[in-house]
Amino acid sequence: MSKLVQQIDRRQARVAVIGIGYVGLPLAVEIARAGYPTVGIDVDENKVRAVNQGKSYIGDVPAEDVAELVRAGRLKATTDYRQCKQCEIINICVPTPFTATKDPDVSYIVEAGKQVAANLKPGQLIILRSTTYPETTEKVLLPILEQTGLKVGRDFFLSFAPERIDPGNKKWTIRTTPVVIGGVTRKCTELSCRFYEKIVDQVVPVSSPRVAEMSKLLENIFRSVNIALVNELARMCDRMGNIDVWEVINAAATKPFGYMPFYPGPGIGGHCILIDPYYLAWKAREYDFHSNFIELAAETNEAMPFFVVDRILEVLGINGVPARNARILIIGAAFKRDVDDTRHSPAIKVMELLLDKVRRIEYVDPYVPEIEIAGRKFRAQKLTPALLRAADCVVILTDHTCLDYNLILRESRLIVDTRNAIKHRRVKKLYTLGYRVKG
Repeated sequence: MSKLVQQIDRRQARVAVIGIGYVGLPLAVEIARAGYPTVGIDVDENKVRAVNQGKSYIGDVPAEDVAELVRAGRLKATTDYRQCKQCEIINICVPTPFTATKDPDVSYIVEAGKQVAANLKPGQLIILRSTTYPETTEKVLLPILEQTGLKVGRDFFLSFAPERIDPGNKKWTIRTTPVVIGGVTRKCTELSCRFYEKIVDQVVPVSSPRVAEMSKLLENIFRSVNIALVNELARMCDRMGNIDVWEVINAAATKPFGYMPFYPGPGIGGHCILIDPYYLAWKAREYDFHSNFIELAAETNEAMPFFVVDRILEVLGINGVPARNARILIIGAAFKRDVDDTRHSPAIKVMELLLDKVRRIEYVDPYVPEIEIAGRKFRAQKLTPALLRAADCVVILTDHTCLDYNLILRESRLIVDTRNAIKHRRVKKLYTLGYRVKG
């Protein structure tokens, strides 16, 4: 342990980051920037090639940062897991999706664990960063590592430190966002904190990996539940027809205590908020506990794309446009504004649901040049007056700040605005979630 402490303090510890996607690449860049020789390990040869060429495929990571670190010899990438044997610290940042039945899929963690175990040597520190359910670190990853005959807390060290990436957020980055760390033993926590103190502004040690794992789920389930609340309120206001949910939320947000605003939309996307409630619900059932409230919130959010499609079809009908003949222009395909991330995007779900209901679908998204839906490829269109005038209905699903909403309002025949991007402009061709007709 004393040798590893010295290597950490002198920034001589060699660091591996397994999985260099949305979580791993920003982390690898920040670790290398802090002065540690860093290697990214991934099965995707395209990602490995891009990093070694000094290129970035993640919007939040400038290519010049990658190129500078590669030139300086502090960052490289490989598909060869044997590089783990050359490293003192290994971060695991692999995906944790769910199955078709919404059960956790930790197969990527298991495979990464097996590769680490095959190259495990005394004195190494392993830190799991993938979002997962409580007890994964101790009951899934630890047994794989201890099958080598090495003992945690004595021969190697293991902790969980959940990622807190917020794509597109310029204020809260890898460095500025506090890192929660829970080690299997006290020494594991101490070493992990000592390392991350060199990388980020604040570390928050907790008593166990289970606490750290649960804290990550709580963060995202908190958002899921509150988004579900306002989504349900929006549907209620839509049914009532004479209360604007956006005005309600803005009014409530003036209260300086006991309230924080959340906003309705076409659904939730990205990796964590959609998946985490089901991870916790699955784990809870192991203890004969049914998290009905959490699962209901998740189901409410997942139902929103269907509600949006019904709203689009209703708007077409109100205005005498047969759906089967309609040309629909979708604004935004990413799961949130100002990012290129389409993972579980509700916008894409809405498009998928519309495919067999309307004549033609086109989309505009300056961040997403191409998408594939149900085996069909779509290319992003340029936002022009002619494109807007050609559409029977324009549907705003992702409110990128770079788009010209005055142009959209002026040139469109009908608009369904699910994000309140065109704020409270009382015109009859504008329809929103949570209000029947503005006008």
